[in-house]
Amino acid sequence: MAPPEPGRPFSVRTLVGRLLIALGLAVGVLTGAIAVQSIVEHSNPIATAISDFPVIPSPQSEFHKDRVAILLLGIDYDYNNLDEEMSANARTDTIKAVAVNLPTSANPNGSISILSVPRDTDVVMPNGRENKINAAYGGYNGNTAAAAHNSEKVVASFLGIPGFDRYVTLRIDATKDLIDAIGGIDVVPDETMNYDDSWGHLHIHFIGGKKYHMDGEAAVSYSRFRHDACSDPCRIKRQDQVIKLVVAKLKNDKFNDLLHINQLIDVVRRNTYTDLSQQEMLSLAWAMQHVDLAKIDAEQVPFVTDKDLPCCGDVLVADDAAKSQLVTKMFLQGLTSTPADPSAVAKIDPATIHVDVRNGSGVKGQGARVAAQLRKIGFLIASVGNADAFTYDATEIHVHSTATPLAGERVRVALAIKTATVQPDATANPSTGSDVTVIVGRDYAGTAAPTETSSLK
Repeated sequence: MAPPEPGRPFSVRTLVGRLLIALGLAVGVLTGAIAVQSIVEHSNPIATAISDFPVIPSPQSEFHKDRVAILLLGIDYDYNNLDEEMSANARTDTIKAVAVNLPTSANPNGSISILSVPRDTDVVMPNGRENKINAAYGGYNGNTAAAAHNSEKVVASFLGIPGFDRYVTLRIDATKDLIDAIGGIDVVPDETMNYDDSWGHLHIHFIGGKKYHMDGEAAVSYSRFRHDACSDPCRIKRQDQVIKLVVAKLKNDKFNDLLHINQLIDVVRRNTYTDLSQQEMLSLAWAMQHVDLAKIDAEQVPFVTDKDLPCCGDVLVADDAAKSQLVTKMFLQGLTSTPADPSAVAKIDPATIHVDVRNGSGVKGQGARVAAQLRKIGFLIASVGNADAFTYDATEIHVHSTATPLAGERVRVALAIKTATVQPDATANPSTGSDVTVIVGRDYAGTAAPTETSSLK
């Protein structure tokens, strides 16, 4: 890598941001933080550039909360008759809901929780039909953003959380290439495996209890194996085992030299899709650099039985009570919000914000009521209609405008719904060009009409 040109700033955001995602095997923030920590501990051009960087924003200033929910998706691929890889209609081979608990005075190093969802879990899709949860990603003909956003809705509804702040989608080669870039990992399988799938290019032959130094292809094959007594849940355990081995090697071996960094950057360029901005990635990586590996809470959604569906064969039926306890512990307990600067929000004139309102509550007239109340305050209502489904428990505020990033906060304050979430959404209504879309959830039912404080008039 050539040194920065005189007068041209070194692109630390690009470098560390891409590193964060490149290392996002399943804990993108965690491993990105390890990379930052490793870099800072050594004297090299990158460490100097980071130390000279004037301001690294806090994640709280970026996300306005102390916990960030990220949906991590690993997509599979198939082969055509010419033995060429196809991923246009891929499904999710891996589904992990990651809660990143940002550093606070009570938790100065931060922590991370990971809840894995078996890909064969039975869910009700927005169209009302039952299917495997991994089907939420399919059917978008290579539109990775649309597929990821649909997966966010389906997984969030299944877990019973308001939604995800961001997503990270990894092609299956991301894992393989990352492990190859760090020189492989040492794995001890807990059981003997003998399985061949010539069509899927999957060949697994390991002896239980024996130590193997696995390259990327072998490690991926090992983590994909599911032909044992517990199928997908056991595969998730192997995936988590591989994740921990990769993270430990990254931390212990300190891959801070430019050769390895370039290799890791190349992994992300080829294999990763995300809606995290580079500034958000940098802020997360920097803030989480001292996270304690021992405090990673990794769980998976348990199931009580299985059943056969006409659409897709055998599916797993989740243990709803146990799932609810895990979700509460990982995503809901102790959740605090850091609102945007009230004075900055107060300066925004409602008459400059165009709002679409969509009723997702299933309660007749709720969309019209929200629109009328926002219009009374001074917002410009672009359109009113129904959402894509009537299953929204929590109200969602989607921000399409980059020119007015606090527009969503302005609407949230006006609505005064404590459970409403604000999230960026680059897909604006093409017919209205709105700045914000409000999807009215069931939490709005019975809510008093929003009131404006004197500072927000």
